[in-house]
Amino acid sequence: MYKNIAKQEKLNLKDLVDYQEGQVVSKTLVQNDVVSMTIFSFDKGEEISTHASGGDAMVTVLEGKGRFTVGGEVFFLEEGETLVMPKDVPHAVYGEEAFKMQLVVSF
Repeated sequence: MYKNIAKQEKLNLKDLVDYQEGQVVSKTLVQNDVVSMTIFSFDKGEEISTHASGGDAMVTVLEGKGRFTVGGEVFFLEEGETLVMPKDVPHAVYGEEAFKMQLVVSF
């Protein structure tokens, strides 16, 4: 079930979370045993350090540019681009510039 989001209303996902200086900000929209969906904003230079996920993690950049390191391979994604980070493969996210992304993890 969705939370923290309007229903039956036209939305722009990147507007659901604001930038905050020196921070990574997140807003969870769905969290259950099958799927998790979260919107993030990264200030330039902010990061989520290397970790692994218990499910396949699909990110779509909504605004700006981010650097994603997955299993040691580096990917630069810009608005509209998507990357799937496989379950149990270590990955990290870094704000090359201020950027926003949608994360969907399927378990």
